[in-house]
Order: sequence, then structure tokens, then C-alpha cells
Amino acid sequence: MFEKIEVNGDGACELYELLKAAKADEEGNGDIAWNFTKFLVDRQGNVVERFAPPTPPEDIEESVLAHL
Repeated sequence: MFEKIEVNGDGACELYELLKAAKADEEGNGDIAWNFTKFLVDRQGNVVERFAPPTPPEDIEESVLAHL
């Protein structure tokens, strides 16, 4: 968990491959352009939303609460 991993390209971690495949960014790009991209995953393991890096945590609160 504390090891550097790749999130894009041929060496991308399997978790990020699944997250990116499930939700592209606002421009339709699957790759992660910058760290702090956030993914919301429901209790069944479905990726339900993707938030851009500058999105503050308080702006995703409503979405998180809706999926609890």
C-alpha cells in the first residue's frame, strides 16, 4: 500500500485499470492526468463517479452519502 505504482500506461496497476475503464473524465479521457483524482465505488464494487483533482472533499459529500 505504501509502494509507488503506475496508474497509466502498460505498467498500470490493475485497480486503476478497472477504475479508469469504468469512468472516464469529463473530457472522455480514461487516463489519470494528475494525482488526487477521486473515484467513488458503491458497496457492490461498482465505480459510480469520478471526480477531478481540484474537486474538494466537501463537494463530493452528497454523492458519498447517497451511496452509503
